[in-house]
Amino acid sequence: LGAGPDALNVERALASLSQPAVEVVGFYPLKDGTQPAVPQGKIVGDASPLPELVRRLNVHEVIVAARERRGGVLPLRQLLDCRLRGVRVTDLPTFFERLNGEVHIESLKASWLIYGDGFRQGIARTLVKRAFDLVAAGLLLVVAAPVMVLAAIAIFLESGRPIVFKQERVGAGGRTFNLLKFRSMRQDAEADGKPRWASEKDDRVTRVGRFIRKTRIDELPQLINVLKGDMSFVGPRPERPYFVAELTEQIPFYGVRHSVKPGITGWAQVRYCYGCSVQDARKKLQFDLYYVKNHSLLLDLVILFETVRVVLLGEGAR
Repeated sequence: LGAGPDALNVERALASLSQPAVEVVGFYPLKDGTQPAVPQGKIVGDASPLPELVRRLNVHEVIVAARERRGGVLPLRQLLDCRLRGVRVTDLPTFFERLNGEVHIESLKASWLIYGDGFRQGIARTLVKRAFDLVAAGLLLVVAAPVMVLAAIAIFLESGRPIVFKQERVGAGGRTFNLLKFRSMRQDAEADGKPRWASEKDDRVTRVGRFIRKTRIDELPQLINVLKGDMSFVGPRPERPYFVAELTEQIPFYGVRHSVKPGITGWAQVRYCYGCSVQDARKKLQFDLYYVKNHSLLLDLVILFETVRVVLLGEGAR
C-alpha cells in the first residue's frame, strides 16, 4: 500500500532474500502527494476499491508502506475489510522486524513503541537473565583464566602497563560505570583527550592488541563487569558518554537501548560489522531495538552461538 520510497524499500528488502517466499503482486498508490518511486508497470489499483483488488489478485498480505497516516491518507475502512476477510495487514516497523530482525528507525513512531507488543521488563525475566549471567560469566571466567594470564603477559612484555584499563561507559538507565578491557592500543592512543572510534587498520593498535581484538580476548575482563551487575552477558554494547551524547542528538530513539543492561555481546554485534560512524550506529541501533523489544533466554542463547561463529571467523573486529 503506497508507491513511494518506502514501498520501493519493501520490494528491495524482499528481493534481497536468498530464497524469496513472497511475491509482490503490485503497488496500490495513496493520495498523499508522494511521487511514485516504483516502476510504473507495477502500480495497480485503477478504480477498484482495495478489498476488491485484493480478492482479484489473490493477495495474502497488505504491507502498509506509508509514514504519513493523518488526514485520511490511509483507506482505514478498506484495510479493515481486508483484515476481516483474513488478509494480513502489516505496518512498516513490523515488516522489517519480521524480515531482518531489526526495527527501522525511519518508519518508527513513538506510538508503536508504546502500544506495540514486546518490551517486556518483568521481574521473572530479570531474575532469569541475572541467574544466567552469573552462571555463564563465572564458568567462562574459570575456563578463560589461562588465556587471560597469557594475554596479560604478552601485553606487559610488548608495551608495559597498564595491562587492563578502565573506560567510562553508559549502562542501563543512563547510569555510567567503568568498563574493563585488556589494553590493545598504545598508552598515548588519545593523547589529545578527544575520544575517537577505532578505524580499520588503526595505527594506535599494538601487535598484541591486534590479535586480542581479532579474537575478542580483549573483552574477557568484562566478565567481572557482568559479575558486578554493571553489564549482562548479552545486550546492546555500551558506548562512551561522549558518543552517547552525540548519537542521542542525531539518531531518534537512541536512548531506548539503555532500558536494558549492556552486554559483552549482542544482536547488533552478530548481525552487523564493527561500527565507527554515526551511520553505523544508526544501523546497529535498529538491531538493538529489536533485542530490547524481543529479548528472551532463547534469543540470548541464539546470540551466544552466533558470537562463537563470529569469533571463530574473525568477523567485524578492528
